Formats: sequence, C-alpha cells, structure tokens
Amino acid sequence: MAETNGRRVARGILATLALAASLAASAYAQPIGTRAPSWADLSPPEKQFLTPFASEWDTWDSTRKAKWRGIAQRYPKMAPDEQERVRQQMTAWAQLSPAERQAARERYRTLKTLPPEKKQEVREKWEQYQSLPPEKKRELAAKPVPASPPPTRGARPVPPPPPPPPVTGATPPASAPRN
Repeated sequence: MAETNGRRVARGILATLALAASLAASAYAQPIGTRAPSWADLSPPEKQFLTPFASEWDTWDSTRKAKWRGIAQRYPKMAPDEQERVRQQMTAWAQLSPAERQAARERYRTLKTLPPEKKQEVREKWEQYQSLPPEKKRELAAKPVPASPPPTRGARPVPPPPPPPPVTGATPPASAPRN
C-alpha cells in the first residue's frame, strides 16, 4: 500500500511538473497571427511596397509591423490616385527622423482631443496652407515660430494653435513642413 501511495504521489508530482512546464512554454509563445516577421520573412509584394522601411523594419515592434503590413495588403485594392497619395505620404514619413515621427504622433494625439469647432478651424487653416505655392510653404517652414508674449498678471495663458492635421492616420503629408 505504501508503494501504491508513493507511486500516486510521484505521478501527481510528474503531472504537476508537466503542467507547469507546458504553462511556462505557452507564456513565451506568441499567439498565432501576431507573429512579427523579420524583413526576410515578408512576401515579395510586401517588400516592394515597404521598401522605404527596409533598413529599420527589424527594429520595429509587432504592432507597428502589423499596421504597415495591413496597409501593404490593402494597397493593391486601392484606386490609382489613392495608391499614389499613400506612396507619397509613406515616402515622406520614411524620410522623417525618429524624433520628427514622434512629434507628428504627438500632434496627431493632440488634434484628436480637440473639440469639433477647433478641429474645423485647424482643418480650414490646413487647407489654406495646402493651397499656397511651394515657395511660400518653404518660406513658412524656414521661419522660426514666434514666441508667445508673456501672460499678463492673473490672465490664463492661451495655448498656441495646434499644427495642421495629417491627411491620413498619423502619417504627415509629403508637403508638410518639417520642424
């Protein structure tokens, strides 16, 4: 009987260890469909579309990779003018430094929190900017941002107007001035 109890205890311990090992292994495994492929794992059409990001692709997290792979998969189904717009915006985005990209993301998050009337005001300013000739846009981009006057005593400071909104998502348009 002691031998039977000993075997039962041993089986219980082995079963517990096997369960613990399988749980530990599954904790480190990525769920199917969320795997972040390396550049070498991308399909040829994805590589062709995502070429502007080739040098940095393997440093990205899985969320960013999934976002751009989704765009790459939708790209062939887009109208030609939409494909051209996406291609231009993607190329401009790829040319931004990491700090410039982060600043663009921050501006986008700020714009999302604006009340509707402020969003409309920003949209109108952006449309005015878009209609300017390229020389004027370069001139404005080269100008330093004017300093705000010091607030008067007891008055609340008025925040500066937000930057123009990106055309799609967090991707700045190709003609947007860089800060």
